This record gives sequence, C-alpha cells and structure tokens, in this order.
Amino acid sequence: MTTPDDLEVLGVVEAALLKRWPETKLEPSLDRISALVDALGSPQLSYPTIHVTGTNGKTTTSRMIDVLHRELGYRTGRFTSPHLESILERIAINGKSIPAEGFIAAYNDIALYLDLIDSRQPHPISFFEAITALAFVAFAEFPVDLGIIEVGMGGEWDSTNVVASQVSVITPIGYDHMEYLGNTLEEIARTKSGIIKPETHVVLAAQPVEVAKVLLSKVAEVSAIPYREGVEFAVKKRAIAVGGQFISLQGIFGDYDDIFLPLHGAHQASNAALALAAAEAFAGVKLDEEVVRTAFTKVESPGRFEVVYRDPTVIIDAAHNPHGAHSFAETLRNEFDFESVFGVVAILGEKDVIGVLKELEPVIDRLIVTQNSSPRALPVEKLYELALPIFGAERIFKEDNLRTAITYAMEQCTLVNQVSDGISAVTICGSVVTAGEARKIIRDISGIEEGE
Repeated sequence: MTTPDDLEVLGVVEAALLKRWPETKLEPSLDRISALVDALGSPQLSYPTIHVTGTNGKTTTSRMIDVLHRELGYRTGRFTSPHLESILERIAINGKSIPAEGFIAAYNDIALYLDLIDSRQPHPISFFEAITALAFVAFAEFPVDLGIIEVGMGGEWDSTNVVASQVSVITPIGYDHMEYLGNTLEEIARTKSGIIKPETHVVLAAQPVEVAKVLLSKVAEVSAIPYREGVEFAVKKRAIAVGGQFISLQGIFGDYDDIFLPLHGAHQASNAALALAAAEAFAGVKLDEEVVRTAFTKVESPGRFEVVYRDPTVIIDAAHNPHGAHSFAETLRNEFDFESVFGVVAILGEKDVIGVLKELEPVIDRLIVTQNSSPRALPVEKLYELALPIFGAERIFKEDNLRTAITYAMEQCTLVNQVSDGISAVTICGSVVTAGEARKIIRDISGIEEGE
C-alpha cells in the first residue's frame, strides 16, 4: 500500500534522477551503462528479453507483447518511455506500474553505484541510463519470467542495448531525432538495427524499401532469423467496430481469426500482428487461439488515439512526428464521421513541426495552437507563424496554455453540436507531454478520478 510518505520520498528520488543529464541530451555510448550494470551484477541477463525499437508504435507494441505473455502465464516486466503522467509508468510489473515503494527500493539499490560510475567516467550517468538500470534491477528482484524492453532512442548505443534479447522487434521506421540518428532513412535504420543480436529472432514491420535493405543486411550479417510483415506474418483483414476493430492475423505458425482489438486505426492492427509474431517467435510454436483473442481484448494504449471524453468527443494522441501524425489523420479520416474537428496542437520545438502540421491539415477544420508546460515546448507565437501558411488565418486560433486551449475547443465544439445535425469533435495532439497533460486536464474538467 503506497503511503503519503512513499509519495514524498518518490518526489525526492525523481528530483535526484532529473538532475542528471536529460533524455534529450545524449553522448552516444554504451560505456557508462555497461559499467553500471556490470557493477550491479548484470541484472538484465537474469531473465529472457524481447527488445523493441522503431520510430512509431514501440510503446503500444510493447504493451501488446506484454498482455499476450501475461495471458500465457508469464510474469512480465515492461520498460517503456517516455511516460505520460507518472514516472512509475515506465516500469510495469505484470501489467501494472511499479508501486512507489518498489521504485524507491530499486533506486536505493543502485544509488551508490551511480555515484561510483560517475566518478570513473568522463560523463556522468544520464537520467535515462539510471532509470534503465533501475528497471533491470526491479525486474530481477520481482523476479520476472520475461522482460519487454523498449528502446529509448535509436538502438545501437541506446542504454537498453545491454540486454541479450532472444527476440528483436523493429516497428515502422521514419524520420525523428535526426540530430542523433542521421538525416536519411538508411542512417536511422542502421542505428536501430544495432539491437539485432547474432542468431536470434527478428520481427520486422513493413518498411520502406531502403530501410528494409539495411535491416535485412544486418540480419544476414549476424545470422539472425527474420520474420517480415507481409511475408511470414500479416494482417489478413480488419473491420471497423464499435470501440475498436475486428482483425484476422496470419501468424508465423498459423492463422488467428475473429480478434477484437479495442484500439482504432490500421496501424494498430499492424502493431497487433507485430506483437503476435514476436510472441510466436519467442515461443517457437503457434499460440492458443482463445488465449490470443482474450489477450487482445485487454490491450490498452493510453495517449494513442484515446477517446477520453464523450460530450463532446475528445480524442488524445501523442502524434509527435509526421509518421505518427499521418497515422492519426488516417484513422480520423477513415474510421470516424465527424462533421467538423477542432484540433488542439502543442509541439516540442526540436520536432518537424511543419511536417506534423501538413499531415494534420486535411482533417482539422479549426486549429487551436498552444503550448504544454515543457521547457522544450515551441512557443505559441512561433507555432502560429508556422501554421499560418498551412491552415490560413481564418482557421487558426491561439491560446497561451494547454488548459485554456482545451477549454475553448470543448466549449466551441459543444456550441456547434447544439445547433448542428452532425457531430463535431475535439482532438489534442503534438507530443507525449501534451497527451499526458491533456489527460489530467480532461479529468479535472470532467470531475472523473483517475482509474474510473
């Protein structure tokens, strides 16, 4: 049972971690994390792992892999990033965020070692390196039967790449974090292919041709075993349903029909196929079809095309790069029939803002530009300037902060719905930070407590 004292100590621990190098500042190297886990006794090697990288869909795919294995009877540990609302979300044990007291205990286990490695390296342990090690320790202490580990950024030099994964999963690759990963898809793919281990299983989402060539070259180089979407596994068919979709999947070892997936979008069906193939690759056999059906009905993906309010309809999506914004727009266009859409957008300054706005323009009728609370947030005035030539002055409004922007959009949408035969909706996107803050704001506006 988490106590107020635990939450107070958690705040102190989180503050100590945040004083370290931020996730957005990197010195690409495995030297520090390797030294740290060696000092800790290599906890990440005490359980098998499935390692997940890519540009979009990593967290949702990791969640799907997690729920499949829990339904199969495994005790699971899942490490994902970034978090939406609480740092505890990053470390999940058996599908639930690690309790505050568990996080604190794992931090206490590694704290002295952080200082030790800091004293021996030219650069100190970063926030992400520290929390990665913390997750490895927490999973070893539980203990888990399987670790599902999402890459933070890239792959080759990412802190998570000290695992000895049995299965590597690579979701669709696109442009993001180019300052670290490279300016071409081939360069980005080369970095992400660094998680592929010799003679292991590699599950590959459908990729652009130039990316597929790089990934398959790496597979051949290390004698790994590839499973390709559209060849060894696939989405056979999908149909839109209330609250999600019905899908049929071709797995590596057999077919799985009549699966209800409570998520929207063709991209989520592909994520499901990827997760199923990863679970089959890990097991080496076809899975029980009823277990698979039951597992997918339990999938949740907070902040990913999530309907958080009904009157008016409010949809939240992280959509922080053009690839993600494209999937969001396609889902909105193809699976919903709104008369008009009020779009609230807040983006971080280092992102491809114009690319995101161009993907959103065809599906947003009225755009409210704003900013979230992150120090990296693009200022409202700058976002307005960038959106102006794309949307036109008559379609753009600006609000100084996310709360007022959401309140304004919901009020205007409600007024339109009261005088129209059709239904209009509010969408909120542009960043994981935006999605997380928007969830809190909507709960506050609606009076709904977390977890209801």
